[in-house]
Amino acid sequence: MTATIPETSPEMKALKSRLKATWESGDYGVFARYLEGGALDFLERLDLKPGERYLDVACGAGQLVIPAASMGVDATGLDLAANLIAQARDRAVAQGLSVHFSAHFDEGDAEALPYHDASFDVVSSLVGAMFAPRPERVVAELLRVTRPGGRIVLGNWTASGFIGGMFKVMGRHVPPSPLMPSPMLWGNEETVKERLGAGVTRLKTERVMYPFAYPFAPVEVVNFFRQYYGPTNRAFAGLAEEQQAALRADLTDYWTAHNQATDDTTRQESELLVVSAVRA
Repeated sequence: MTATIPETSPEMKALKSRLKATWESGDYGVFARYLEGGALDFLERLDLKPGERYLDVACGAGQLVIPAASMGVDATGLDLAANLIAQARDRAVAQGLSVHFSAHFDEGDAEALPYHDASFDVVSSLVGAMFAPRPERVVAELLRVTRPGGRIVLGNWTASGFIGGMFKVMGRHVPPSPLMPSPMLWGNEETVKERLGAGVTRLKTERVMYPFAYPFAPVEVVNFFRQYYGPTNRAFAGLAEEQQAALRADLTDYWTAHNQATDDTTRQESELLVVSAVRA
């Protein structure tokens, strides 16, 4: 059972601090380069129109916001990690978006969005807001900043998918915090319907496959995750040398067993629950 703790408690402050450090470790901007195809597929599902006000929560280095802005969308991205927001702003400037198109980036928390009520026509989060510790606050904020009749679209890993399994492997070595529910519950249809509740109408869910493709073998994929993906980076950092070796071996075995490639590369798909709803 997940404990309920006050906002101002030392435990919650410490958890929030650890989560921020987790996502600021590694380098999600580099990590996400191999995920670009799936991100663009998700962006296409949003069916954004020029001039619409769009918010991507837990935006990373702008993988959705930058291409959305280039299509004439008034796009905003928010992320807990200050270094990723800095990367996103630099990328937007380098691509001329700060001059010719609207791309804004803010450092902030999915549980306390720094925007006025009904500020956006479309709000999304792709495998991001699902990692915030208090789902009820995330839902309240998503609903609050979306205008009535606007759309909320989420992409969440499922517990039964490949990434869900990878987190289970990691959890055997580094147990998750008892202060927050499993992020993978966001990949359960009934849980999501219950969480969004009467705040939305026309809720639809669809399970799709998200591609992973790396030009190197599974053992190097594990090293790549360790270097660039915050949760994996922090999992290794919290272990002694022998324990790190055991985690590396288990993750390598997991990636190898599920590898769909037949050469010295790695190819995999992971199940994603896409949730689409209209703000009531």
